[in-house]
Order: sequence, then structure tokens, then C-alpha cells
Amino acid sequence: MMKILLADDEPSMRKLVRRVVEEGGYSFVSANDGTEVLELVINERPDLIILDVMMPRMDGFHVCNQLREQGVKVPIIFLSAKGDIVDKAVGFSAGADDYLVKPFSPDELLMRIKAHLRQFERVSESAVALIREGALEIDMRRHRVLLDGCVVPFTPKEFQILAFLAKHRLQIVTREQLTLEVWGEDYFGEISSIPVYIRKIREKIEADPSHPAVLRTMRNTGYIFGLD
Repeated sequence: MMKILLADDEPSMRKLVRRVVEEGGYSFVSANDGTEVLELVINERPDLIILDVMMPRMDGFHVCNQLREQGVKVPIIFLSAKGDIVDKAVGFSAGADDYLVKPFSPDELLMRIKAHLRQFERVSESAVALIREGALEIDMRRHRVLLDGCVVPFTPKEFQILAFLAKHRLQIVTREQLTLEVWGEDYFGEISSIPVYIRKIREKIEADPSHPAVLRTMRNTGYIFGLD
């Protein structure tokens, strides 16, 4: 189920958007302020983010800027009581995909959510068909990995892990996220097996597996794929 993240300090607005989102068939998570959004995005991995412009601690414009700088590519919709062209220009310059002025129709919000998710899904599918990182190529459609043009044998689980990390290029992915993605919600095993898979992947794609350049470990956090 796709997940929508809302950041708004007004309880009544969070209640309204929750109803719209859940009646639309999506999962819902909310934040009370801008700084909380930055934490939730890592753990919740939302498919679309709705940001109120005026929030305590950090406004929506700064949140949007930081999310885009961190490599978050999902659609972002701003909610604001101000609808002037200057305010909208600031929002779009920050990296937003849409701008909705309060008060708004719940039906219109839902239509915009659906439209942006459909568009993002189409773009994502075409964009990740083939991922290149240096001499490494990951063919998502054929489930094939090539290094310097030569096919590298990967087990299904190894490929799933590498593909998921590559889709989130230069984003930190935790062991818990990898476990959920590869084994699913019903998996009750230990996440300690993840480092074993990571080591095997590095042995296949890194020039020096002991000093990885493409698939790095972020201490006490998780892993990150991609050359700086």
C-alpha cells in the first residue's frame, strides 16, 4: 500500500487529510513540524509528501529544499493559506511538484495525489530500467548485473538487495528496510544476515571489497549505494 506523509501543525488539518488519504486507499503518517519530517522520511519511506508552508521549527520551503538535497525524489505537494504568485514561485523553486491553497476541496486533494503518484510511477519505471554506476550496470528488467560489460552471477536475494539500494542511490538504507523489502513483513529472522549478503555483493562489484567505493556502510545507520 502506498504511503502518504503529511506535515502540518494543525490537528484539524491532519485529521482532514488522514480521512482523505485513507478513504483513497492509501496509508497515512503525519508529522507536527518540519524537522520531524526529515526523520520520518528515512524510516517511513513515503510515496508522496504533503507539506504545510508555515510550520514551527522549520517551514515547508526549507524542508522541501533539504529533502531534495538529500536525494528524495517522491512528489511533494505544498499546502498554504497564501496563494500569491510569489509564494508559489518560492515553493516550486524549492522543489515542489504542486501547490494547493487552503481551504481546498478534499476531492481535489485526492485527485492531485492520485495524479502525481501515477506520473511518478511512470517516470520511475522508465528511469530505473537500467541503472549505471561507473563500470557497473544493473538491468532491472532482465535481473542482470554487468561489470565492465561482463555478466556477474547474482543470486535472486543478492540482486534484490542491490537493486533496492541502487533505486535509492545516495540515500541511507537501513538493515530493517532491506529486510522488509527482500523478505517481507512476515519475516521473523535475524537482520544479522544482511551484512553477509552485503559482503558477498561487494566481492562481486568492488575493486577492493575491504574498502568499498560503490556500496558503503554508514556506521550505526545502514548502507548507501553510489559514487560521490
